[in-house]
Amino acid sequence: MAAVVAAEAAAPAGPAEPAEAAELSRSLSRLLPGLEADSKLGRRRALEALQRALEAEQPDSPAADPAAFQGPWARLLLPRLLRCLADPAEGCRALAAHLLALGLRRAARPRDALPRLLPALAARLAGPEPARRSPPEACEELRLALVQLLRLAVDLGGAALAPHLDDAVRALRCTLLDPFAAVRRESCECAAGLARATPDHFHMQSESLVGPLMQSISHQHWKVRVAVVEATGTVIQFGSGKSVDDVLPHFAQRLFDDVPQVRQAVTRVVGGWLLDLRDRYSFFHKLIPLLLSSLDDEMPHIVHEAASLWEKAGLQWQKENEEDLKDKLDFASPPPAHHPCPERRPGLGCRELVFRNLCKILPAICHDITDWVVATRVKSAQLLAVLLLHAEDHATQHLEVLLRTLLLACADEEPAVVRSCTRSAELVGTFVSPEAVLKLIWPMLKKSPSASGLLVLASVIRGCPREALRPHLRAVVAELAGTHVRQGSEELRYGQHLLLCVRALVGVSREDCRGCGLPLLRVLLTVMALPGAESLGDQVQETVDALAAAEGGGDSQDLYREHTGPLLEALAGSQQDWTVHSPELLQFVALVAHAGPALGEALPHLVPVLRGCLQPDRDPQMRLKLFALLSRTLLRAKETVDSQGQLHSYLDTLIKDIVAPNLQWRAGRTAAAIRTAAVSCLWTLLSSGVLSAAQVQDVRETLTPQLLTTLEEDSQTTRLTSCRILDAFLKTSGDAIDADKLIKIYPELLKRLDDVSQEVRLAAAAALASWLRRVGNGDGKSYYQSHVQHLYQELLVYLDDPETAVQDAVQEVLEAGSGLFPDLLVREAEAVVHKHRSPTRCEQLLRHVQAGPPAQ
Repeated sequence: MAAVVAAEAAAPAGPAEPAEAAELSRSLSRLLPGLEADSKLGRRRALEALQRALEAEQPDSPAADPAAFQGPWARLLLPRLLRCLADPAEGCRALAAHLLALGLRRAARPRDALPRLLPALAARLAGPEPARRSPPEACEELRLALVQLLRLAVDLGGAALAPHLDDAVRALRCTLLDPFAAVRRESCECAAGLARATPDHFHMQSESLVGPLMQSISHQHWKVRVAVVEATGTVIQFGSGKSVDDVLPHFAQRLFDDVPQVRQAVTRVVGGWLLDLRDRYSFFHKLIPLLLSSLDDEMPHIVHEAASLWEKAGLQWQKENEEDLKDKLDFASPPPAHHPCPERRPGLGCRELVFRNLCKILPAICHDITDWVVATRVKSAQLLAVLLLHAEDHATQHLEVLLRTLLLACADEEPAVVRSCTRSAELVGTFVSPEAVLKLIWPMLKKSPSASGLLVLASVIRGCPREALRPHLRAVVAELAGTHVRQGSEELRYGQHLLLCVRALVGVSREDCRGCGLPLLRVLLTVMALPGAESLGDQVQETVDALAAAEGGGDSQDLYREHTGPLLEALAGSQQDWTVHSPELLQFVALVAHAGPALGEALPHLVPVLRGCLQPDRDPQMRLKLFALLSRTLLRAKETVDSQGQLHSYLDTLIKDIVAPNLQWRAGRTAAAIRTAAVSCLWTLLSSGVLSAAQVQDVRETLTPQLLTTLEEDSQTTRLTSCRILDAFLKTSGDAIDADKLIKIYPELLKRLDDVSQEVRLAAAAALASWLRRVGNGDGKSYYQSHVQHLYQELLVYLDDPETAVQDAVQEVLEAGSGLFPDLLVREAEAVVHKHRSPTRCEQLLRHVQAGPPAQ
């Protein structure tokens, strides 16, 4: 072998080969035989010697001259170094790859090495079946060096690589899937370089690289993903347009990548295709959504770059289609008067691109906006808003599909989806005629009332110009106030969106709403009546205030004052069918709770409804609810039902037709609860201070017999309240009470001194004190002597009660009544003083009586 090498070195140089080449050949020939050594160490030393020789050459040496180096390199070094790529020793293979790279850089005609270099690299990187077997080169660092060598060959070879595309592509198909991330990155750059180097022939091989690239596009290393995206852009750019459809779904997924650099790479590549791809007109409807999706990226620099690329694409398309757009360019229309951002209105080219491709883009968005993956739904919803901003009034052509999609998407559980869709609905309201929108949306709402439908309607109204909405305002209000829409659901979310509709109407129309106060207030009452509507209290109040200001510049009480009567009258029409669950009942409750002073003017409508609904044969749960409402209202009677001082005119109805029938005893817990509610309502009325003494006496005459029976109720609240009411009756009775009726009261109160509740016992004692004072203030007290004596006897027993509070209360009662028959009281006290556990209380009572004024 050494002889062969010497012969090759001694062979005469070619006619074009300089003498320096012969000298270099001779110097190298001394080192080359070592490459054929049997030992690994020998081959390695020979390679290291070659490395030193080539790297240590002086600038004026023969090896430094590319022309002189070309011959020895091609004849002597290249074939032997290529054989060394398959050397069993890893170190030798690494040195061989390094020397090959060094030789390629120094050679005058590196492309001459391609016919032998490319097959050798393909053999080491891919092998005969790259899809099934691992590459022959087992060392990943060496595979990286070989790919770098391949890239160097691509950079230096240029168009001369065309005949060897098969070998290069076969190697890259394997290395693009290499387990070593650095190999994949280098392979991506090499693939892009190969595409640029062979633009006239690469399209025949490009499709075979797309598959491996797409397999690597989801690699765990973000730098690999970026490299794959960039390489794919170049491969498609110089390759076959048929692969675009295979690539775009993968690119779309990369827009959800957590790493901004990956998303930015997709944006750049797609923007570049829109500008430079040969078949871009065929793919506009697929590329535009990808680029426009980046306009909503969370990173500002990506948004800026996407906007810049999109603007360039629009301007380029506009210039390419100048003849077609001549009229629009010559007679450019200004931005719509209510454009959300006229200073940033997209250019004509961008708008036309979207408009002309919207029919192809929209079906995919409508599909993806209901996808099961949240991120897909969010991106699709964001993209829809961007497209509508570009489409402007051209969206009218797709209005039915848009509204149907928005109705579905606005029911999404993801807030980001709903936000984007409400934005889209606002844009529809801004650019599309309200007549067209309302003509489509009302049938949808009437067929199936939904919270999402109301949200879309509210958003459309919010985006609608005031002048455009004005002709349709009354019709919108009438539809909203209709029972089918207004009471379409009892869900709080439905009420929230119904409230949004009213807020949008009032906010956009302002003074145009004058005359719509009654139906809109009816809608607001429906919202107030929904379960859980307390959380909307502030928003409802703000809306009522805004509506009142639009109606006539007043406040909410002015609005209620004007419309409470008609609202009550309208509600009363169905009151015969009310139950506790009736929406009308809940609206009635909401109206009474919020109307305030307006109730004082609406008593002719309010009292008949209460009387009809609080009859004993009506729904017990409804009566409980209404009694609670009546109690709360009477608690502020001066500010509500008696604001005009006319409540006394309806006192007879309140007492005889409402309270009295509900105090009648009936079996059952519900009936007992109603009696408690009625007694509490009566006590609230008496405590409100709106009744005169004469009116209290009328109430007493009517209700005292029933109150004496309620003293026996199982409910402690009922017994306690009854005691307090009787106490109030006795304090305000004057001389008007009949003696026989007065006598019937004290025994029932006396029984309450044995009550299980101390609070009831104390209240009964207070009422007994009032009874004794009433007897003392009247004429003919001798008529009561026997009854007073009996009362003295009973009270003296309780003077020794185990409870100190009861002892105190009873002592106060006896002292209050001691002036009636003091001698009689002394006699009774002295008769029992020795029976008490402690005589202290009796002795105190006796001292009090003896120190008091003489009996009259």
